[in-house]
Amino acid sequence: MTVSDGDRHAQTETTESSTLSLDDGDIHVCQDGPRDAPALLLIHGSASSARSWDSLVPLLTGSHRVIRIDLLGHGRSAKPAGPSYATPDQGRRAGVALDRLGVERAIVVGHSSGGAVATALAERRPDLVIALVLINTGPGMAAFIASESAVIAPSQWPPADEQIRRFASTGFSRAGYQIPQELLDEVRMMTYHTLTATMAGTRAYLEEQALPERLTALGKPLLGSFGEDDRRGRSSSAADYRTVPGAKVELLPGLGHSPILEDPARTAGPLLAFTAIHAGRG
Repeated sequence: MTVSDGDRHAQTETTESSTLSLDDGDIHVCQDGPRDAPALLLIHGSASSARSWDSLVPLLTGSHRVIRIDLLGHGRSAKPAGPSYATPDQGRRAGVALDRLGVERAIVVGHSSGGAVATALAERRPDLVIALVLINTGPGMAAFIASESAVIAPSQWPPADEQIRRFASTGFSRAGYQIPQELLDEVRMMTYHTLTATMAGTRAYLEEQALPERLTALGKPLLGSFGEDDRRGRSSSAADYRTVPGAKVELLPGLGHSPILEDPARTAGPLLAFTAIHAGRG
């Protein structure tokens, strides 16, 4: 299945959108699939939104209640200047969102820095999280590849399409892939503060303790899935997750930092195999 195929499927999928009023600000939520199926929470990365999962969702709804949230400061959620954008606080909000939706147990999937938020959620709410899937989530700061294309000055905000394309260019490696316009638009919807505060929060969380150490302490089933041609993080760092007891690590050749967009079908394969084993637990 190609990305364009996934987009066509996404257009036919019925998505229920709602807004949850939390103390820190409103959180936008999307739900797809049977409400009585095992819950699967998808958490996007920095400078992204729930829409980054659009092409993958139709491949998951046959066996899951798929829940996506726009983290505070992103997408269609509120973008206040006051609240903390630290990773543990984003994880706490994700847990509150699941509580409000009546979800008692869920497998949590995070892409890029969303994997750090997923880990923070599991640390805070181990009762809520059955298992974790981290997609191109660097295990620590040493995994990241510095890029000049990631620099946007405050005076350049809101950025033009071409600036966002340069900013996002290292997020994709599949030849011929075109970044969807709606994702460019959602970057522009952020404020400079929410963008930089979120990225600083991820850095602080990873510098405090690497994810494999956090995950070992948690003892949750783990799948690490990585596009092998990632230009934002060293895919060789995926091996660090093998130190987590029982962890499974899958490499996806020919794909980059965003396999959920570059090739949804290849991303869904190992994810669904993993959730089929763990969804009924707990």
